[in-house]
Amino acid sequence: MHMNLDQLKSPERPAPVALQADIPAERFMLRPLRRSDSGLLALYAGDQRVARMTISIPHPLPPGAIDAYISRATAQDRGSDIWALDASGQGGSEVLGVISLKRIDTAQSEIGYWVAPPFWNTGHGSEAVRALVEANPQNSSTIFASVFQDNAASARVLTNCGFEYIGDAEAYCLARSAKVPTWTYLRRMG
Repeated sequence: MHMNLDQLKSPERPAPVALQADIPAERFMLRPLRRSDSGLLALYAGDQRVARMTISIPHPLPPGAIDAYISRATAQDRGSDIWALDASGQGGSEVLGVISLKRIDTAQSEIGYWVAPPFWNTGHGSEAVRALVEANPQNSSTIFASVFQDNAASARVLTNCGFEYIGDAEAYCLARSAKVPTWTYLRRMG
């Protein structure tokens, strides 16, 4: 089954909500991005291993890309809510990775996330997805996700958090300059 998430959009896109709350997880806090995250975001997003597993991070990272990303993430009319995985309250790094919810429709969102390489295989991805799904800050009835087929770790994160595989598709990856096969997942809420 090939699916393009843009096909699920209704003609009327809901207005974004300006307020974005902190969401507690067990070992860190999901909190909105801030300007001071720029250095760690550039370090981790600039890592080819991270960029190649996302659709939107170019590699190499162009000058100003992180500042533009933070500006979009903190805008009142943003189309996505973006949180940093912040463990500074527990003595860890201020940025372990990033997780986002993009509004697709009134009751549908798409989740995206990446974890910085020093924190891979530590359960941080699953913990972040679980916390965001449980909080359901956009009151979604359905949350979609897709991962590249060569990223089995991210696929496990989704299935561990109750997402169901619904089909194959493909997405263009900026860092690879190519279309890459994906697995698409969905999680029905409530």
